Amino acid sequence: MTTTEPEIVEMPQIAVQWTRIRGRLQAEVGEVEYRTWLRQMTLAGLEGDEITVNLPTRFLRDWVSTRYGDRLRTLWQSENADIRRVEVRVGGSMPAPVALAQTHAAPREEVPAPRIEAARPAPASAPAPAPIAANSWNEERVEPRSDLAAPLDPRFTFEGFVVGKPNEFAYACARRVAERPSSPGFNPLFLYGGVGLGKTHLMHAIAWELTDRTTAPVSVAYMSAEKFMYRFIAAIRSQSTMEFKENLRSVDVLMIDDLQFLIGKDNTQEEFFHTFNYLVEQGKQIVVSADKSPSDLNGLEHRLRTRLGCGMVADLHSTTYELRISILEAKAARAGVDVPVKVLEFLAHKITSNVRELEGALNRLVAHANLFGRPVTLETTHEVLHDILKAHDRRVTIEEIQKKVAEHYSIRLTDMSSARRARAVARPRQVAMYLAKQLTSRSLPEIGRKFGNRDHTTVMHAVSRVTELMERDGTFAEDVELLRRLLES
Repeated sequence: MTTTEPEIVEMPQIAVQWTRIRGRLQAEVGEVEYRTWLRQMTLAGLEGDEITVNLPTRFLRDWVSTRYGDRLRTLWQSENADIRRVEVRVGGSMPAPVALAQTHAAPREEVPAPRIEAARPAPASAPAPAPIAANSWNEERVEPRSDLAAPLDPRFTFEGFVVGKPNEFAYACARRVAERPSSPGFNPLFLYGGVGLGKTHLMHAIAWELTDRTTAPVSVAYMSAEKFMYRFIAAIRSQSTMEFKENLRSVDVLMIDDLQFLIGKDNTQEEFFHTFNYLVEQGKQIVVSADKSPSDLNGLEHRLRTRLGCGMVADLHSTTYELRISILEAKAARAGVDVPVKVLEFLAHKITSNVRELEGALNRLVAHANLFGRPVTLETTHEVLHDILKAHDRRVTIEEIQKKVAEHYSIRLTDMSSARRARAVARPRQVAMYLAKQLTSRSLPEIGRKFGNRDHTTVMHAVSRVTELMERDGTFAEDVELLRRLLES
């Protein structure tokens, strides 16, 4: 070797240094962290004063480069003073030089050691080092594993969602996200409300709209919070957490239903938090549902609650009588069964808290009509739905109604049965009579007796007057509806 030739470093020497560096990293960060983030690193090559390390995906490359890049450079310089830079790249299969590290003990004449230039630059005639193969992850979207996402219900589309005042805002927000994911101010989209009010329906509708696009389709992962937790636990047990992370972080839209299930599951919350942050930073859409608003989800980490509340929060209120009628009419029309208006009104009055039960009751009536060839009547409704109707017998008492209304309008409870006729007292009394008629099974004379032995015609007038005012005055209607929800909750 002449003095004009570049210094030659045998690859087995670099491989030994790399082995020591990996060992030191493992000792510093611990077995779990090393296995999660660093185990898949492979040595790609050395060019001049720069060492190249490969990782299989862009996500891993970014993570390792950001959090361990400086430490890698320090460790390399402690092993080899000629190395000044460490480049972390995306690379696929294990490169040949690393494979040779396993055979460095073989006789030199049987396995010639590859030579890599170091320290001084190579002459112009020297061949350039082989380029690192580009990983397809950079150029094509990685579709999520099919077993990550839950199946979508074909019934739950935007066309099948009945819109009314209690859910119109949530519906509009869901439509906006389906049309333009990751719009400013709508990421994340947080839907909340009680059981059976349409949260899951809207989430499925968003997913259908996005996946059915003929132009610019997007990858969507929809699952319940419970399934997210079970998948995460299974990944830990099978030591495949990186695959789990990669699949979730590769989607365009992540949808998690019933997030309240994660309350008390600290490790799963931690994983969801990091997934949430990564996707939002990458401009991907998050859609979440729960039974309460983010600020009321006690048991979730504060940092997670604040991030969930930084986008668009939309609630689905309890259904109104009018919305329940609309839902029943739409379902009956879709089933092709003629259901009398009186039956629909009866069901809308009786089953007030849960749309799923309301639909279930109608389905039973339709099935009974089809199986026995009988028309749907009020009599058959009582017969077929006797168990549901019994369970939904109104349990609110007139005394509870009077107390709640008196508190709401800041009057004395005794004013409910007094002879005072001042408007500040008479109007709340009429509202209480109206709610007693709507929320209890008491007769008009019974209600009248509870309000200072008033005649049943007084109760009828009160119900008629409140109904008229609700139709004319939206603010008053909201006030009465609020009282109804408070009493039914």
